Amino acid sequence: MTRVLLTADTVGGIWQYATDLASGLVELGDEPVIVTLGPRPTAAQRASVVPGVELIETDLPLDWLAVGPSELTEAAEGIARHADRVCADIVQLNAPALAASMRFDQPVVAVAHSCVGTWWQAVRGGRIDSDLGWRAELTGEGLATADAIVAPSGAFAAMLQHCYGLEQAPKVVHNGRRPLQIATGEPQNVAFTAGRLWDEGKNVAVLDHAARLTKVPIRAAGPVFGPNGTGISLSNLQALGSLDAHGVGAVLAGRPVFVSAAVYEPFGLAVLEAAQAGCALVLSDIPTFRELWEGAARFVYPHDAAGFALALEEIVGDPSLRAQLGAAAQARAAAYSVKRMAAGMAALYASLPVAARALEAA
Repeated sequence: MTRVLLTADTVGGIWQYATDLASGLVELGDEPVIVTLGPRPTAAQRASVVPGVELIETDLPLDWLAVGPSELTEAAEGIARHADRVCADIVQLNAPALAASMRFDQPVVAVAHSCVGTWWQAVRGGRIDSDLGWRAELTGEGLATADAIVAPSGAFAAMLQHCYGLEQAPKVVHNGRRPLQIATGEPQNVAFTAGRLWDEGKNVAVLDHAARLTKVPIRAAGPVFGPNGTGISLSNLQALGSLDAHGVGAVLAGRPVFVSAAVYEPFGLAVLEAAQAGCALVLSDIPTFRELWEGAARFVYPHDAAGFALALEEIVGDPSLRAQLGAAAQARAAAYSVKRMAAGMAALYASLPVAARALEAA
C-alpha cells in the first residue's frame, strides 16, 4: 500500500486528471492524498472525490498563475509540509516546476501535462519571451531534479526531451478518463469543440474561419478569455461558454462530430470524452493525435480551414461514415481508461526507492 500525495488545481484539466487517477489508485489499494493549489474546490468538485481519497484544500499559489519564482517556492514548501504531515511515500507534482526549488523527503514524480517551453516551440517558435522564460527555466530545473518524469503521450515526451535536453525521454503513461454518464440520443448534425478557446495552441481561429465555410454549425465550449488577459473574438463559432461535466455531457449526448484544430496538445481529454460518447472525430494532423487516434479519426492539416469545413460536411452528410468513425473512436477510447492509467502510475511508483527509504527511517 502506497501513500501518494498528488497536487491539483481546480480551474483546469488537472483536477479531473488527479481525481480520476486517485480513484483508480484507491481501487488498487493505495492511499492517495490530493493537495489543492489556487482557488478552493466547488461543492460539486468535492463531491466528485471518491471515498478513500483524502482531500487537503490550501490557499497555496497556483503554479501557472504565479507572477514570479517566489510563489512557486512558497507552493512547493507548503506541499512538502503536507507531504511530511500525511506521511506520504511519494510526491507526484503535476507541475514539474514545483520541484525546482524544493528538495522533498520523498521520491518525486514530475508529471508534465503541458509547459510553456514546449507550447512556445509549437505555437510561436524562436526565442521565448523574457517574461515567460523563467517559467521554462524552472520547469527544466524541476525535470532535472525529479526521481521520475511522466508524459501523457509519446509525442509530448519527445517534445519535452528536445526542449529541455533530457538524457532520456519521460516515461509515457496515457491519460485515462471515466466516461461521462450520458444517455445518447439521435446524432445531431452539428460539430463541437471544447477547451481553453483563448489559448493559441488550440488554434480556434481556424475553426472560426471553417464555421464560415460550412453549413454545419460548430459549437464551442470553454472560456474565450484567459487569466492573463489573453482572449479571442469569435465571429462564426457558436460559443456555449464554460460548461461543467454535466453540460459537456448534455452536448455529447447528441453525438456531434468532435473537431479540434490544435497545434499544441499533449494529450486532449476533451477528445477522449467525445470518443467515449461515440462521436466521430475530426482532428488536426499533429503527432499527438496521430499517436492516439490513428485509424479512428479523420485528420486535417491544422491551418486548413477549408479542409475542416469539407471534412465536417462529408461526415455529417454520410450517416454510415459517421457511424463508422464514431464506433472506431469509441473502441480506441477504451484503451485510455482510468484503470490502465492507474496501473501504469502504480508500476512507476513501485520502481522508486520508497521501501529503501522506509527501512532507513526505521
